[in-house]
Amino acid sequence: MRTRLLAATLTALAAVSLAACSSSGSGAGSDKATTAAGSPTSAAAAAASSGSPASPGSTPAAPAPSGTGAADGTTGAPAGSPPGASAPGPDASAPAKPAPPADAGLPPKPDADATGKVVAALNAIDPAIVGGKPDQAVEQARKQCQSMYQFPKDTAKLVELADRNFTSPDHPQGFGPDTAAKINDALRATLCPSPR
Repeated sequence: MRTRLLAATLTALAAVSLAACSSSGSGAGSDKATTAAGSPTSAAAAAASSGSPASPGSTPAAPAPSGTGAADGTTGAPAGSPPGASAPGPDASAPAKPAPPADAGLPPKPDADATGKVVAALNAIDPAIVGGKPDQAVEQARKQCQSMYQFPKDTAKLVELADRNFTSPDHPQGFGPDTAAKINDALRATLCPSPR
């Protein structure tokens, strides 16, 4: 709406300037201004010079600048936006919701006490899960915690991811869905923060 009003005002101002230039010239110029008195542009000029606003039907709609969409208000981006920009939501004052950080849900590296709890819980399920590499097991556990944060209610996906994250030389394809579900339970109890 503001864009249309601005376009109408600029059109009226241009018409007034044009009329002033043509009337300051020779008598023939003023004749041209007089004969064009019925045109929409001169009606807008007359309205602008008298101080009254032009009626909605008296000025033609200004063409929309290139890249800003149609003049009927169906544009997706505000005037002057770069091509491909999207319009703000219905409440223009609300900022766009930022994407979560890449490490969302990833717990900090545990201290020695917490590491011991995680390793003990995984060893209680199957000693081959840790396989003598506690640091590697803890890193796998942290990645699984991040998956739990991203998919808090998708139990099947979390079992699949645990089966994929926890492997060993004897179990290169994982430990199976039953063991993966137990791993998830153990991590919830020892390392992973509670879901959102």
